[in-house]
Amino acid sequence: MDSDGDGQPYDSDLMAAVGELGSALRELVDASVRTTVPAAVLRAAAAEARAATARLAAGRRPPTQLPSLDDPLVFRRVYNPVSGVGSAIAPPLSISRTADGVAAEATLGLAYEGPPGYVHGGVSSLLMDQLLGSAAIAAGLWGMTVRLELDYRGPVPLSTPLQLRSRVVEAAGRKCVVTGEIATAADPERVLVAARGVFVMPREEVHATYFGAITDASGRHAPPGRPTDATALAERP
Repeated sequence: MDSDGDGQPYDSDLMAAVGELGSALRELVDASVRTTVPAAVLRAAAAEARAATARLAAGRRPPTQLPSLDDPLVFRRVYNPVSGVGSAIAPPLSISRTADGVAAEATLGLAYEGPPGYVHGGVSSLLMDQLLGSAAIAAGLWGMTVRLELDYRGPVPLSTPLQLRSRVVEAAGRKCVVTGEIATAADPERVLVAARGVFVMPREEVHATYFGAITDASGRHAPPGRPTDATALAERP
């Protein structure tokens, strides 16, 4: 049992195994959308995938039970669809603090394609929602998304290093307003997607309604105090 940077214990061997499987699954997803092999090879691969699914399905948690590696208090979410190392659909995005907010880099492959050669607009929205929430965390705030607005100024290219940034521009009481953008790393001043989000901390009675059924990995009733989807933040060198 090891501890993370916040002193929270976790099973490092299990974490490594989850990350290894997540990486293998992302490689499989990428190969599956790029392959040109014949039908017979596809069917054989499908059978192998179903066999692996059966092995993993030997033990399952209910949707209301947090994974044993998750800790919302330190924003560790291993299956988050944007930043989770165990997620087959996450890039995954690594988000770090900056002087005025947070930033991340990503290169998105064909699995994220919308228009031919470009990132699906819904994927841009998913990434920005995550990044805006992380900026709120960096500012010592947290909340749930109540409004997300995106201005698509240009198509986001696939297989191209991207730069994502976000910062809190307004905060009062339970509410904060966050802005961000996506650009290519080669031309960071040319914004391709601009985003604005409003995040609100749920009232206590609403929080209980939303998360009262959540348990920890042992099945013990443990609704998270900060049920954010945002991930832990690394310090930039």
